[in-house]
Amino acid sequence: MGWEVHLTRAEDWAESHERPIAVEEWLAVVEGDLELRIDPANGPYFAVWSGPCSYPEGGWFDWTDGCITTKHPDRAILGKLLQLGEKLGGVVQGDDGEVYARAEDLPDDAMPQTVRPWWKFW
Repeated sequence: MGWEVHLTRAEDWAESHERPIAVEEWLAVVEGDLELRIDPANGPYFAVWSGPCSYPEGGWFDWTDGCITTKHPDRAILGKLLQLGEKLGGVVQGDDGEVYARAEDLPDDAMPQTVRPWWKFW
């Protein structure tokens, strides 16, 4: 389990099916973005982002039930999701309904810790 962020057109991301982003819209945005590509090994709507972020393998976004979701984003990934939101006419919400308008709104304690020095394990 993990913390997710969602791009939705609904008032609450859990109700995205009521005001969905159509899968055709998502695929058209992915196709038109040189930094995104569908990774069919992870599903037909799973897109990998090649932009710079905290994860060596890159960021990812997946379409499900009318919304785009990613897990444990850093500020760069959140920024990309906000750009996608502008293209698709949606808002970015966290699991608890908090809305993100800027990548800088992501709290420091929500940032992924991909590399930790050994002394921070205690």
